Amino acid sequence: MSTYDVAVIGSGPGGYVAAIRCAQLGMKTAIIEKYPTLGGTCLNVGCIPSKALLDSSHHYEHAIKHFADHGIEIPGEVKMNLEKMIARKQSVVDQTCDGVNYLMSKNNIDVYQGVGAFKDATHIIVTKDDQTTTTVEAKHTIIATGSKPSTLPFITIDKQRVITSTEALKLKEVPKHLVIIGGGVIGLELGQVYRRLGAEVSVVEFMDRIIPGMDKALSRELQKVLKKQGVKFYTSHKVTGVATTADGVTVTADDKKGNPVEFAGDYCLVSVGRRPYTDGLNAEAAGVQLTDRGQIAVNDHLQTSAANIYAIGDVVKGAMLAHKAEEEGVFVAETLAGQKPHIDYNLIPGVVYTWPEVAAVGKTEEELKEAGVAYKSGQFPFRALGRSRASADLDGFVKILADEKTDEVLGVHMIGARCADLIAEAVTAMEFRASAEDISRMSHAHPTFTEAIKEAALAATENRALHV
Repeated sequence: MSTYDVAVIGSGPGGYVAAIRCAQLGMKTAIIEKYPTLGGTCLNVGCIPSKALLDSSHHYEHAIKHFADHGIEIPGEVKMNLEKMIARKQSVVDQTCDGVNYLMSKNNIDVYQGVGAFKDATHIIVTKDDQTTTTVEAKHTIIATGSKPSTLPFITIDKQRVITSTEALKLKEVPKHLVIIGGGVIGLELGQVYRRLGAEVSVVEFMDRIIPGMDKALSRELQKVLKKQGVKFYTSHKVTGVATTADGVTVTADDKKGNPVEFAGDYCLVSVGRRPYTDGLNAEAAGVQLTDRGQIAVNDHLQTSAANIYAIGDVVKGAMLAHKAEEEGVFVAETLAGQKPHIDYNLIPGVVYTWPEVAAVGKTEEELKEAGVAYKSGQFPFRALGRSRASADLDGFVKILADEKTDEVLGVHMIGARCADLIAEAVTAMEFRASAEDISRMSHAHPTFTEAIKEAALAATENRALHV
């Protein structure tokens, strides 16, 4: 039996980063992964492959719609090869997963392939695909088993016509009509991929707006832009059923007035969120308690009800984000090493990788109003930037919310080109408790998209944006 200081169950961004940090801090570390490749959902069937398809489809759309505006003429018809596009996506996944293998080897982390199940609080039985087992002894364990796509009780995922994001990443044809249940991040990103490739796309959302967890202004702007791109939206619609035939699917729903409606397509993407994944973990044998929502219960130190076992990422409370899991992995590793790390969950950014991209950090206007916080708001449109005109990325804006009295930045919300990268400036500023004036007095290179942040800060400080 091999003995370790730390065993990590799950090799997604939270798990493998936790393992690396533990090894860096001098702990003998093992990582256990049920699938044959490392990287978890994010690298294999989530963040990385979806971004690869978003980029490929973006190039295709630009070629057929916008190259001529730039003086680029392509003789003949521009053709799309879905099989090659999917193959490129897979090569990106393979390279990224191979990178994690390299990092495990570099840091002398032992990798066990198989399902990890607790025998007790210090012993984990790893069952391989051939049903042979290995027992690992660990002084501490970090649970990082992630999440799986959720569904609705009356929907059967057949993985043929009724699919999850996993199947949507490897379709063999472009749908004629893709019906998406759920207007959240995953559904919108994959919806845009297939809309660009020629599919009719209908988004059916129970709430009264898409991306309901983000600032309302972002929801309105993103829906407006995606509608211009041809995506159809049906908000305030309650799905009541999904029926399949050999070559199609029918989604039934009640509209906002309670009237029944039908959506006929050839594929239905069920994108109603994700659930914590603890199947096969045998958590109770280790004294690890779960919440009524199926999450692993943890305290402020991410410690479970078993003192030597910790849990991170999608399997615990909080946003289901890869970078949140990474921060928690580092947090636990450094806690085990006797350090005093911290995480400010308010400053973990959220991103939607559609184009335009959507990104936010801190409080929304709705949250500030509900909390009774007096605030001021400054907003600046991307179309007023020279850089935006140069690249023809005119949609969107940056909005900064600041405390009315102290001017401290409380939230930054943006939609536009490269916002997934721009949001890091806002996170940095807020980590140092910057005021809107602080940001407004920083020199921003010209011409850049980041100038919109400076201008929004000027608008929030004294309502004196320069270029509008």
